[in-house]
This record gives sequence, structure tokens and C-alpha cells, in this order.
Amino acid sequence: MKPIYLAITLFATLSSLTLISFNWKDSNHEKTHLTMQQDSVLRHVVLFQFKEGTSAEDLNEIEMAFKALPSKISEIKGFEWGMNNSPEGLNKGFTHCYFLTFHSEEDRAVYLPHPDHKAFGALLGPHLADVLVVDYWAGE
Repeated sequence: MKPIYLAITLFATLSSLTLISFNWKDSNHEKTHLTMQQDSVLRHVVLFQFKEGTSAEDLNEIEMAFKALPSKISEIKGFEWGMNNSPEGLNKGFTHCYFLTFHSEEDRAVYLPHPDHKAFGALLGPHLADVLVVDYWAGE
């Protein structure tokens, strides 16, 4: 075989393998993402920063109201909460963390506009300086 034909054949083979490789990675990523959604849970992390002067009584009422949501909204599959105690000082004023678990995006979609969630927001609103929300599919 002449060197030019060998070079063309080698180039065509390498190009084909490269295209197959890129397509495999893209489809594998989509499959992994879909599997992650089916096999894991959706986490909804909420951090609150309260206005200066918010009383301990108001904070307690807010905490109790948020803790009551799982008994009112069946789509919440898991719930925990806590207050910042990190010694690093990187919380940027966020003191309260709430961690909710959903089995699907549809469950979260029911939760967000739910009347009990909206009522909680109305109670919280006057005391809230800032909020940070992060949702993610839990990976292994």
C-alpha cells in the first residue's frame, strides 16, 4: 500500500474513533444524569439571614412553622434543620439552614406554591434579611 493511502486510511480511522468517542461521552453523560434523577433524591437547601432586631420569640415562631411543613405537605420526604455553628466565620450572616428532600421535581413543584409554604413565607418575610436556596440531585 502506498504511504499516501495508508495516511488517508489512518486519518479516516482515527477521525471515526474520535467521533464515536465524543458521541459515547455525550450519551453516557445523559444516561448518567437520567439515572441519577431516577436513583437519587432531590435536595432543597434553604439558608436564612435574619434582620437585626429579630426577637428570639419571632425566631422560635419561624422555626416551629418551618418544622411543621412536612406534616402539612406530603411531598416533603425528608426534613432537617439547624443553626450555623461553624468556627470558620464564612456564613456571611446566614444563621439557619433547612434541608428538605423530595423524590422528584414534580414533588418540589407541588411544594413551592403550596398554600402552607406560602403562609410560612408570609410569616417569615418581615424578618428576613436574605435567603439562599440551592437544589441538587444527590449523587453517590
